[in-house]
Amino acid sequence: MERRDFLQHIGALGAAAALPSTALAKPYDPAAKFDLKISDIHFRKNAAGRQLWARIYQPQGAGPFPMVLDLHGGAWTRKDRYAEEPMDRAIASSGVVVVAIDMTLSGEAPYPANIQDANYGIRWMKSKAREWNADGSSVGIYGSSTGGHIAILLAMRPRDPRYNAIPLDAPGNIDATVAYVACRSPISDPYARWQQAEKMKREQLINASKQYFKPWESIHEANPQEMLERREQVSLRPLLIMQGELDDNVLPAVQKKFADAYRAAGGDVRYELFEQSEHEWTGKPGPQTTRAQEMVKAFIAQKIGV
Repeated sequence: MERRDFLQHIGALGAAAALPSTALAKPYDPAAKFDLKISDIHFRKNAAGRQLWARIYQPQGAGPFPMVLDLHGGAWTRKDRYAEEPMDRAIASSGVVVVAIDMTLSGEAPYPANIQDANYGIRWMKSKAREWNADGSSVGIYGSSTGGHIAILLAMRPRDPRYNAIPLDAPGNIDATVAYVACRSPISDPYARWQQAEKMKREQLINASKQYFKPWESIHEANPQEMLERREQVSLRPLLIMQGELDDNVLPAVQKKFADAYRAAGGDVRYELFEQSEHEWTGKPGPQTTRAQEMVKAFIAQKIGV
């Protein structure tokens, strides 16, 4: 066995050992319809002293329900737990407990502060599963744009001590492994995205990258595409990438390159191109938004078992 294959094999074994069974006590039907209870609760205070909140979308039914952590985009510099509300409602109303969290913004602290928030969020959700009528063994992530960057990093490095830096006050050895990741327009190659922003002279995005990646070299260290290219030992969880055809923020060619590299490394990845769709197409109603919502639900059903 070649060294690369050996490392991937060991990484896969480690991930399998740490990840609980994803067999649900109650089968998940993506076509189901549930009423929702929506609540906002304190999540954690970040190092800047800001109170971060979590919005919990709870299906009202017998349960236990699978769980999804929603990570918002916003170029690491803005937005909050409300950013993906249409998608969160669509997923939750099919019978999934969706938890959307605020994260530290780069103006408060650079990488990896928001990764730490999200890693803590996964562990925190698992600790709350019984309280929320959920199954903590079937936690997945939905990430949009820079939230997709965070989601992929978390899934690839579930035991990174930097990401696990925030202690969880809960019994048991709860880790940050996930069953799957679904993404809309993820920043799978932040350096390529920065180069595109430079080419398009988009000062906001140029500055967002410089503010987040401090020191600048971390744009390569925290780069999922480059992690695969340097054959870093990573966990390769099932991955859905939904990409807009007209996106000139994250180019479809860059996204497909990452999907191909993920597959070549042994990962289970589904890459879907959405015609006539830009970077944030799921933010407004329409056929392609509905298609994305249905695709995410079907992907969840496929990866946790129906």
